[in-house]
Amino acid sequence: MKLTILGSSGSVGGPTNPASGYLVNVDNSPGLLVDIGPGVLGQLQEVQDPCDAHVVFSHLHADHCLDFPSLMVWRRYHPYAPAKGRNLCFGPSTTLGHLGVLSADSPGEVDDMSDTFAFAPWRTGEPHIIDRLTVTPFEAVHPVEAYCLRITEHTSGKTIAYSGDTGWTEQLVECARDADVFLCEATWCSGEGDFPPDMHLSGTEAGRAARLAGVKKLVIVHIPPWGDPEATLAAARAEFDGPVEVGQQGQVIEF
Repeated sequence: MKLTILGSSGSVGGPTNPASGYLVNVDNSPGLLVDIGPGVLGQLQEVQDPCDAHVVFSHLHADHCLDFPSLMVWRRYHPYAPAKGRNLCFGPSTTLGHLGVLSADSPGEVDDMSDTFAFAPWRTGEPHIIDRLTVTPFEAVHPVEAYCLRITEHTSGKTIAYSGDTGWTEQLVECARDADVFLCEATWCSGEGDFPPDMHLSGTEAGRAARLAGVKKLVIVHIPPWGDPEATLAAARAEFDGPVEVGQQGQVIEF
């Protein structure tokens, strides 16, 4: 199982780090693209055929989905290597309308993506089989419909947990239970400041979730360009004594 961080910047892209996008690969299967924020498609081209990937969304804020219309252009209109068939797409219940407006030609239209993706909405706790992976959504705490995602490879049982964007919730801990790799957002960095509730996590909370879930490795992501990665890392390590690192664009984790 291989995880490639295509982009991990929080809320907006950074000068050298796109917004959220993660690629999961297993042998003899299409890739699984988890979120596709601004700048992610360009990084995807470096490591994988963009037409050979399923797509799942944690939620539909712009920093997690805004490169999807460009992916549609690539899949449909690439002059010599367009998509040969449909891939799967899963996301919040509003995905078709939300993204269809972004890729439509005219105001008021909704682009029909069924020519290149077969879509189904998440339902909390309902697992979906995507080739050799099972993806299970857990309800997140965020201003929009949002999910934490648990991704498990069938034969080995290896698991990646992804927080998406969320405030503190016990569902996050359940999603990450015993995961081999836990990608956890820490937008509030060290947690020092007056932040709105029910929106994001701090490094302290990311570390606490990792400890309570018993994960093997914590990778902190979604730190904004103005954030302090070192302070965030220190806050997480104060709560979790296992391996912790800040996820970097281009980083590959194989396990």
